[in-house]
Amino acid sequence: MTSVPESGLDAQTVVDLLPDGVVVADADGRVVVLSRVAATLLGVPLDSVGRPLGEVLALRDQDGHAWVDHNRPYGGLATRTAVPEQSWLLPDGTEVLVAARIHRPALRQPVERVAVSIRSGRGRERLDRERSDLVATVAHELRSPLTGVKGFVQALLNRWDKLTDEQKKLMLTTVSADSDRLSRLIAELLDVARIDTGRLQLHPRPSDAAALARRIVDSVSAGTARPIELDVEGPLPEIHADPDKFTQVVTNLVENAVRHGEGTVRVALEPLEGSAPGVRITVDDEGEGIPDELHRRVFTKFWKGGARGGSGLGLYLVGGLTKAHDGTVTITGSPSGGARIVVTWPSSEPDL
Repeated sequence: MTSVPESGLDAQTVVDLLPDGVVVADADGRVVVLSRVAATLLGVPLDSVGRPLGEVLALRDQDGHAWVDHNRPYGGLATRTAVPEQSWLLPDGTEVLVAARIHRPALRQPVERVAVSIRSGRGRERLDRERSDLVATVAHELRSPLTGVKGFVQALLNRWDKLTDEQKKLMLTTVSADSDRLSRLIAELLDVARIDTGRLQLHPRPSDAAALARRIVDSVSAGTARPIELDVEGPLPEIHADPDKFTQVVTNLVENAVRHGEGTVRVALEPLEGSAPGVRITVDDEGEGIPDELHRRVFTKFWKGGARGGSGLGLYLVGGLTKAHDGTVTITGSPSGGARIVVTWPSSEPDL
């Protein structure tokens, strides 16, 4: 055992402190270090030091191959320095993620040490579940408008001569609205990917926030029976924004309030006070509100409040697009007891 003079900890104590299991074997393939986590995962005694690596590392793949036999850490290319992370099964069938470093005195020299790390596969299982949930969510959101499009198009094809002009117009109007919904969802998914990868492209220019907000409120009002009020206080300075992205932000806020709130949705625009000119956009609903402890989670990806549908992307995009314009977004309770989301949008050009 080697020691660490700076801390006074020996190798066994150090590996026992690590969250992952560690197994180290010498040039002869015998275990010289075995951490407590590794011993627990592998189901071997802690005093297994001195046994062959293949006996201690009792891991199998789906086909029953052993880790040592499959990866041959002491064989293969003389320049190999690592075994990449792989999924393996413990004797009880539990999945673990295993990686290894192959240490040599110099390249093309015989192996001096093999250090193996073993990590629980629960994190990967959780990630797989999240990905499955994402696929299911997106599939559901795409299927709903697509079903409407297909149904009305099929009805038009089969009954064209029997339908009145008014019926045809209603069906085509519905198909157009569902197509717009599909296009918007696809655009949201693309914007999410661009935000996540830092590849979001903006085309900002001086814009009239009041005119854009009026257009949004009129558009959303046409598709709901819920009253939506717009209040513009005083003359507003122009904002520096990509009009399409600003429209996307405010539309998501208003539609979210319509979907999850109750009563009247109120949208207010007012000039920002202070040295930095800009506009404050406030959206209030009369629903149940959002508990304080969930306020930070509201703007995370695929967060959903309540059971009224939605892709879970709207507020994530609100946060990402607002931040990209050097704005801010916060959530509090509204005076009516529902939720209040406040966006501040600067008049100055964002740092792109």
